[in-house]
Amino acid sequence: MARSARAGRLAPPSWLAQGLRPHPAPVPRAAVARAAVGLATPLAVGMAAGRPAYGALASMGALSAVIGDTADAYRMRLFNIAVPQLFGALGVTLGTLVFGQGWTAVAVVTAVALVSGMISSIGAVASASGLLLLLNAVVGAGLPMPSPWWKPPLLLALGGLVVLGLALFGWPLRGGVPERSAVAGTYRSVAGFLEAAGGPAHDERRQAVTLSLNRSYDLLLSHRTRRHGRSPALARLTAQLNAVIPLVEAASSAKLRPASLGPLAPAYPAAARRLADAVERGTAGSRPPGTALPGRSSPVLGLPPPTGPTERAVDRALRYAAEVMQEDTPDPFGATDRLGRPAELRIRARRTARAALLSEASWRYGLRIALCIGLAQALVSVIAVPRSYWVTLTVTFVMKPDFGSVFSRAVLRALGTAAGLLIAIPVLAEVPRGWWDVPTLALLAMLIPAFSAKGYAFQTAAITPVILLLSDQLNHQGFQLVLPRLYDSLIGCAISLVAGYLLWPESWHTRIGDRLADAVADTAAYVSLAFAAAPGRDHPARLRHRRGLYRDLSAVRSEFQRALTEPPPTGALAAAWWPLVIAVERIVEATTATRVRVDHGVPAPPAAEVAEITRELDDLAGALRTGAAVPGVPGGTDGGADERAGPDTADGAEGVLDPLRREVRAARAIAAPAPG
Repeated sequence: MARSARAGRLAPPSWLAQGLRPHPAPVPRAAVARAAVGLATPLAVGMAAGRPAYGALASMGALSAVIGDTADAYRMRLFNIAVPQLFGALGVTLGTLVFGQGWTAVAVVTAVALVSGMISSIGAVASASGLLLLLNAVVGAGLPMPSPWWKPPLLLALGGLVVLGLALFGWPLRGGVPERSAVAGTYRSVAGFLEAAGGPAHDERRQAVTLSLNRSYDLLLSHRTRRHGRSPALARLTAQLNAVIPLVEAASSAKLRPASLGPLAPAYPAAARRLADAVERGTAGSRPPGTALPGRSSPVLGLPPPTGPTERAVDRALRYAAEVMQEDTPDPFGATDRLGRPAELRIRARRTARAALLSEASWRYGLRIALCIGLAQALVSVIAVPRSYWVTLTVTFVMKPDFGSVFSRAVLRALGTAAGLLIAIPVLAEVPRGWWDVPTLALLAMLIPAFSAKGYAFQTAAITPVILLLSDQLNHQGFQLVLPRLYDSLIGCAISLVAGYLLWPESWHTRIGDRLADAVADTAAYVSLAFAAAPGRDHPARLRHRRGLYRDLSAVRSEFQRALTEPPPTGALAAAWWPLVIAVERIVEATTATRVRVDHGVPAPPAAEVAEITRELDDLAGALRTGAAVPGVPGGTDGGADERAGPDTADGAEGVLDPLRREVRAARAIAAPAPG
């Protein structure tokens, strides 16, 4: 017993243990191979040309491209690698021009940090571009670069082009395959959802469907405004993805089937998997003239006769998806479009720029980064203490606001750097400088994609020895780099914790309660929209609101998971609110399921009952914002809802809104103790 108590006292806190726990992710073998070849090749060319410093700079550019090579679709790889490389070239140019110029270097790098922080809110590509802009500006201002000024950006860009070429090597042969695989994966996730409908794994499979839908829409809709008219394959995939939404809604309604009916017939998920196979093979839309549509022929899909509202909804959704797949030229902007037509590219660009320039959050993030970078660069460039660019480099990685918790990243960065230095010690001490650096760099580069999927600390441990090995080609300090870099990393982490965390109350007084209140208010609006249209008719606003709401809830879930890695009180508050996040997701699903049942035979609910539930959700949202007690929580609630409640016939004794009402009251009961 005493030994167990001592072990408990010595165990790391839960927020730290969660950050150090490796994520269960497969090793991306193709990315590992690209990293080894992409980083080692420029260095080998530089060695052969007698210019190892040039090769090291090009390998640094390749390193940035390897870190940014996270997309599946070739088109997205092009943007994720090429656009940040352009910003990185600008950053190293600015840094090189102010190298060794004291306060001028501080002012320029701080201004770059402000811009980097502000554009991070635009999107994933802009965030990577802002990171590389600041990162290369720091490197250019901290390391001696070859002259004239245009050589460093050119060499960095050439290294990035090597990785880009490797990443796009299979595009001519496999163009469109990642997109088809993503849409097919969505259909397969829905098949798993149908299998688990109403069972213990129901909520987990629903979350998997949401993530898969988000990923597929991100791949397809990011560029359809520009290409839908010239790409029939893209239009077909978009229509096929839209067609899966009714199937997701029908699968949600299976949660309300009584337990006595058992799970859905295996024929339903089997049909969804056959549709997925057709999408992945690219055979959808290739129906010979004169043949019957599989959606109109029951033996082709192998569907049993429907017996209740849920089966009717699933049957109709599967047949509709099959019909869409057999259309030769489906319209992605037709009635099946579940998100609506996106605005033109120039309009979206103008809106994005306005949001980045006028947003309070954008300025707040930018000022936080600028303050920390300014302090770090002043310590490096002005104060007469032997410090290196590694201080500012550490702050750059820790303070990126869209990367998660500043506190946990600072701690994990310090631990990851220490682990990376343990790897670098034998490399810098025992490996002779010269051609041996090429195979050594290839081996170290392979760790970056493999470790990046495991977590932030693991990625830091993999990147650290690579940067040390490459920077040694520029400053030739060898083993003497190790301990100073550890000290510099600790100083950078300390600056981030004090100037980027403790001085900004919103960073340690979490705002997750406000985000959750917004989600509850949006859910109330969705409940009202769900029953506004007549039974049997799709309400376009409801469909778009539901997709947007699920995406927002996915973002809230991610934000809560990041907050769980914070120390108390933020982490404890996030843990207290977490059951309510799940409860809100269940309310949205219960609303969808009830609407599907109404569309397939269950009587529509009275408007007064819908208004009552909407009011209860609005009251809950208001209580979450103000911290007041939830008004009128009924006594005797069990804090949960019966997942199998409700008959699956149109004339059952239970009211149609009773399952939704139980979910709402369960959520109000969770919030009643006022967590936090």
